[in-house]
Amino acid sequence: MKKFFKEFRDFINKGNVIDMAVAVIIGAAFSPIVNALVNNIIMPVIGKLVGNYDFSELKTVLTEAVPAVLDEAGNVVTPAVAEVSIGWGVLIGAVLNFLIVSLCIFIMLKVVLAAKNSGEKLIKHGNHKEEAPAEPVETDLDVLREIRDMLKEQNPKDN
Repeated sequence: MKKFFKEFRDFINKGNVIDMAVAVIIGAAFSPIVNALVNNIIMPVIGKLVGNYDFSELKTVLTEAVPAVLDEAGNVVTPAVAEVSIGWGVLIGAVLNFLIVSLCIFIMLKVVLAAKNSGEKLIKHGNHKEEAPAEPVETDLDVLREIRDMLKEQNPKDN
């Protein structure tokens, strides 16, 4: 059980999880803005173009609603039947919401990446001194080759 909680703690402490949590919170806060934009600005314009101001009411009725039939005493003779319909106007609204959120995220990512790239260019080409290239590190193989060459020089007969 301790291993499980240690793994969970390590998972939570990773930067990606915290970044994702922040993104979810910002997305949840951003959602009402997008919904207001779609429902109160975009959909009325589209509704006006289509000729129906309440776009969410667009639907295809499969079965009409039937009211309950009552006898003279007020008893129900036949119960009411609810309307069965396909609400495609709501679907179009949801698709528009998705497209607008996707567009906003795309624009935000473009701005963030452009700012990041500009910052990297400033650092790379700015007033910062470039570090001298590091001298090559001598590996074990290089040392062994030097020893071999020194031995060859001392004992030329063994070659």
